Amino acid sequence: MAKDMKTILVTGAIGQIGTELTALLRNRHGADRVVATDIAAPPPAVAEAGPFERLDVTDPDSLKDLVRKYKIDTIYHLAAILSAVGETHPDRAWRVNMDGTRAVLEIARHERLVRVFVPSSIAVFGPATPRRDVPQDTILDPRTMYGVTKVAGEFLCDYFVRKFGVDVRGCRFPGIISHETLPGGGTTDYAVAIFYDAVRSGRYTCFLREDTRLPMMYMPDCLKSVIDLMDADFDRLRRHANFNVTAMSFSAGELAAEIGKHIPGFRCDYEPDFRQTIADSWPESIDDSAARDEWGWQPSFDLAAMTVDMIAALRKKATENRT
Repeated sequence: MAKDMKTILVTGAIGQIGTELTALLRNRHGADRVVATDIAAPPPAVAEAGPFERLDVTDPDSLKDLVRKYKIDTIYHLAAILSAVGETHPDRAWRVNMDGTRAVLEIARHERLVRVFVPSSIAVFGPATPRRDVPQDTILDPRTMYGVTKVAGEFLCDYFVRKFGVDVRGCRFPGIISHETLPGGGTTDYAVAIFYDAVRSGRYTCFLREDTRLPMMYMPDCLKSVIDLMDADFDRLRRHANFNVTAMSFSAGELAAEIGKHIPGFRCDYEPDFRQTIADSWPESIDDSAARDEWGWQPSFDLAAMTVDMIAALRKKATENRT
């Protein structure tokens, strides 16, 4: 099927990744061919730019109705409860992350959809996983409900590929940094919030230790990884929904220092909370050579380039809000 003939449904469309991915897909395929869905009411920018439907992904009948109503052939399944929120509400995390993913896969199987994207996360790793340059094939040792659901989701996706021939793809995302959407309950969200507070007040209190190093990715690279993987030739892929991807690794202190180069006098304090334990269970860096070999993954932003772009975008947004 030609790229411009896809009819796409996005779940979790008003989340951090969903908001920007929906806009990108509408620009790429046409606004009327991308149906945004979420359980919450959308902001005007999403609702007015193309079709939007309220959807609880744990309700398979409602999902099936939408797939048939809009003649959907491709789903980007982004609806999820993230790590920090998931530890506060583990039952909800299991229900949304597992029941929602299975509902999407079953719909894809029975309605014979062309392709499905289901993201995973570095939360699948844990204390038994190597701390540095985590290889593609390694020990999965999650210590959060979010991580447990992502491990199970990876295996479930692989099962649907092998058993039913469903074309499911996905990446293990690191922390994602964006200036378009506010943090949504993840452990790596400090790396977003720090920019907002730096531009607004010149100070930030970080909920992780200064030396906490984690793999990260700027949103333009995140979106690029999704599109590149979904466009890849299926026959080239030896893996499916568990590709390691990354762009950079840095500590909270290194990020604060980089911001300080552009905002003189910026101060970051450190008051670790329960999210520190989660971060300590995750690796410092990722080996994404499998993604590079199988579908040509290549990031564009490092820490310095991302910092310049983030600060410029947030300063512009602050100026526009004052006028």
